[in-house]
Amino acid sequence: MRRLLSVLFLLAALPVAAQNRPADLKPLPDVPPPPPGVFDASLEPQVTIVKRGENKEEEFRVNGKLYMIKVTPPHGTPYFLLDPDGHGTWERKDPLDTGLRVPMWVIGNF
Repeated sequence: MRRLLSVLFLLAALPVAAQNRPADLKPLPDVPPPPPGVFDASLEPQVTIVKRGENKEEEFRVNGKLYMIKVTPPHGTPYFLLDPDGHGTWERKDPLDTGLRVPMWVIGNF
């Protein structure tokens, strides 16, 4: 049965492999540099790496203002601390967190 499936997959893949590539392909041109005045170096974040206890913390600043901290513990997954309003209230954001919260109500107990 496995041999039959492998032969069927091979037969299905042959037309794809037999397609001809056009002979007049040309390489893409290089990407032009951005126009003057568009790139602002002050908007690039400054990253400072700090070791606090066993955790490694990367502090991200723009114009000297701290807006995000990436905490990497020695064991476990890294997480981010964000200051969305700039008022010093930090919110924890996990990289895999989509923000979807499924409601879990108790309908009945027996």
